[in-house]
Amino acid sequence: MSTFSITSSDFKEGGEIPKNCGYKHGNEKPELDFAFGETEPFPWAMIMDDPDAIAAVGKVWVHWLVYGNTGDTSLPITVGTEGKNDFGEIGYGGPAPPNGRHTYVFKLYELDMDLDLKEGYSKQELEDAMKGHIIAEAKLTGTFTP
Repeated sequence: MSTFSITSSDFKEGGEIPKNCGYKHGNEKPELDFAFGETEPFPWAMIMDDPDAIAAVGKVWVHWLVYGNTGDTSLPITVGTEGKNDFGEIGYGGPAPPNGRHTYVFKLYELDMDLDLKEGYSKQELEDAMKGHIIAEAKLTGTFTP
């Protein structure tokens, strides 16, 4: 059994993400904890997105992209490279559903190599760089209602 996981002290799996984490309600990053099965440092990446946005805006909405190493195992990240979210900003962009409750997915990836990404990378650039280098995956889902 793998110990690779992502959890939050702010909300339980499938639970409601706190209002202060919402884009229009403070935009505070939720507290996230990673559990890694390895003792040696290795690269990791995390994607937070909203698959329910497809119905409202025609695509999965990207809220947060982070790439780092196991030297820092909880968020908010002080060390790491952040990508550009679909609000057009680098870093975290909290939940902001345009229509009712949406589900948000935090996907954590353990990688077998460092990635050559510069701040502001896109989700597509991150996924392309990770292709063939993902060792393990974990996810955490939460919901948000405006």
